[in-house]
Amino acid sequence: QVQLAEFGGGSVQVGGSLTLSCNASKYYEEYCMGWFRQTPGKKREAVASIDSDGNTIYAPSVKGRATVSRDDTKNVMYLQLNTLRPEDTAVYYCAAEASGFCSSSSTPPPPGWYTDWGQGTQVTVAS
Repeated sequence: QVQLAEFGGGSVQVGGSLTLSCNASKYYEEYCMGWFRQTPGKKREAVASIDSDGNTIYAPSVKGRATVSRDDTKNVMYLQLNTLRPEDTAVYYCAAEASGFCSSSSTPPPPGWYTDWGQGTQVTVAS
């Protein structure tokens, strides 16, 4: 449905901040959008979601430190992550689902909810 590409990864000091972006190949105002992360040997972890109305949901691991937003005029979704920890080190992925609905619960949707994925961007947090 849509091609996605993540940007903004890199090496950041513990306690610092980082903003990632997800660029879409077409207008996606009515899509549910999400951020995930994955480390070697671990399952893909949902980080946050934002639905077509701008409602957001955060995983406990980042709640209070993360902000997900979208600019549908530019076809871009953002993830701002503050007070970075070594445990935040991972490849970060963005994902999309065409219905625009994300979740009726307090947790972001699982990977299986999404139909389109980016290739990921590496975030490394070091002391």
